Amino acid sequence: MAVMGWAPMSSPNELATELERVGYLADEGVATAAFLALRMHRPLFCEGEPGTGKTSLAVALAQALDVPLVRLQCHEGIDAAQALYDWNFPRQLLHLRALEAASGGTLDVDEAESSLYTSRFLLARPLLRALEQSPCVLLVDEIDRADDEFEAFLLEVLSENAVTVPELGEVRAEVPPLTVLTSNRTREVHDALKRRCLYHWLEHPSLAREVAILRRRLPGVTERLATQVASAVRRLRELELLKPPGVAESIDWAEALTALGRTELDTEAAAVTLGTVLKYREDAERVLASGLDAVLAR
Repeated sequence: MAVMGWAPMSSPNELATELERVGYLADEGVATAAFLALRMHRPLFCEGEPGTGKTSLAVALAQALDVPLVRLQCHEGIDAAQALYDWNFPRQLLHLRALEAASGGTLDVDEAESSLYTSRFLLARPLLRALEQSPCVLLVDEIDRADDEFEAFLLEVLSENAVTVPELGEVRAEVPPLTVLTSNRTREVHDALKRRCLYHWLEHPSLAREVAILRRRLPGVTERLATQVASAVRRLRELELLKPPGVAESIDWAEALTALGRTELDTEAAAVTLGTVLKYREDAERVLASGLDAVLAR
């Protein structure tokens, strides 16, 4: 049974078709995990190496389902206030000065204070916006960068689909947002949060799927060039690099070659465009030292 406010999806295949329509080529595992998260009203926890399409999945889901995307970018030190709400202090101060000027020195303190804490002065951060705007897709990106305390707070919000603003009362989502949490596994996320979610590990795509992604995202790229780029990127991922290239780097590489009018990925073309696929000097030096011919070997 579809949740009120969500477009009905009858199967993972139907969801995969809608994702493909907006440019995201989901394999069976990804489509099934996303479909179950939508059908079971559960958050989807996506782990995997950087560049495997975790963030892009949330963006594509919002487009495919025709709902807003609300993004919460996690970072070290993030707290509940940064994720939930804050008060617009400069605007409150201007309002208070206007009240003082209008009162002629007879300002009612209690009345003035109550007028400061209304929705007009509330700055809604991503979690509160998601509850207010739902149905929407809530992307909690790189949750592994946050700390234990924030995890516990997030778990409470996801369990209740509601928060309380002391001055205004409870804000509850009439339709639970479709929440996608991503992690690059820089640290282990606690079991309590994982248990609340459905889990999926995203691998780098197969060669055929990566070629299909390149052709879909860059219609001007030939099958030959897309295959050469995807094959070379797969070999780069097998090296001990600081940052192995993801799908985004594959797309950048193919786009750069096309912009230069190259129709084939040869040693010369690879050398002048290596910065589009490798983002660390040490990685580029390692690849050049090992020989570009080995990377481009057919």
